[in-house]
Amino acid sequence: MPIVVTLDVMLARRKMRSKQLAELVGITEQNVSLLKSGKVKGVRFETLEKICDALDCQPADILHYEPDD
Repeated sequence: MPIVVTLDVMLARRKMRSKQLAELVGITEQNVSLLKSGKVKGVRFETLEKICDALDCQPADILHYEPDD
């Protein structure tokens, strides 16, 4: 998949656990886990905004485009 999710890296940088992020954003831990693994087909802008607010980051800090070879 050309979109790579690096949410786990940003969580580590902020020394935050998935459970804490889930509570701040208002989503389940399972959904955070799915996001971290890249197993989602999409994410709402509202959710992305809340994640970026909670982690004090930009969308580009957690989403990267890597084209297929």
